[in-house]
Amino acid sequence: MAVLPVLYSYRRCPYAMRARMALHYADISVEVREIALKAKPAHMLQVSPKGTVPVLVLPDGSVIDESLDIMRWALQQHDPDDWLGSQAQRSQAESLIAENDGPFKRALDQYKYAIRFPEQPPETYRAQGEVFLKQLEMRLHQHTYLLSDQTNLADIAIFPFVRQFSMVDEAWFEATSYHRVKAWLQAWLLSERFSAIMQKYPTYVD
Repeated sequence: MAVLPVLYSYRRCPYAMRARMALHYADISVEVREIALKAKPAHMLQVSPKGTVPVLVLPDGSVIDESLDIMRWALQQHDPDDWLGSQAQRSQAESLIAENDGPFKRALDQYKYAIRFPEQPPETYRAQGEVFLKQLEMRLHQHTYLLSDQTNLADIAIFPFVRQFSMVDEAWFEATSYHRVKAWLQAWLLSERFSAIMQKYPTYVD
C-alpha cells in the first residue's frame, strides 16, 4: 500500500485552507493531521521548527512548509484547468498574492484582533484592508476571476483571507458595495471543493 504524504493542518487557518484546496484540485491524496495550536505535534516541530501550518511531509522525507510552495508543488504534479496560467499571469498572481500576504494580512490581523492593537480604532484597520478589497472589486468588474475568466492560483490563495476579513463584522461586510467580491467569495464558499477540504478531523496526537 502506497505511503501518503502527511499534511499537518489547522482547519480554519487560511494558509492551510489554500494548501488543501490546491492538493484537492490536483487530486493528491494526503493524510491530514489536524493539529491543536496549543499542543503542536512533536514530529511537526521536528520537521518544521517554525511551528506553523501547513506542513507537507512527502513520502521521501522532503518537507514543504510554506503554503504557496505546497500549492505550486501540487499544481506542478497536476493542473488540469491551468491554474498556474501563462507566464504573464504567474507574474501578476505573485504580485497580487504578495499584497494579500503582506499589507492586507497585516490589516486583517489588526482589524480582527483590534483589542491587541489599541493604537487605532478597528475601523482604521478595516479601512486599510479595504484598499485591497477595492482592488479586487475592480478586477472582478473586468473578469469572472481575479486575473481572467478562468480560475487562477491567485483566486485560491486569496479567498480564504477575504473570507476571514468578511467574518469580523458580517453585517458590515454584507452592507458594503463590494458586490463582485461578495459574489466571488460566496461562489467559493458554496463550492463542492471548499466543502470537501473543510471536513472535520479529530485532533492528531503523536
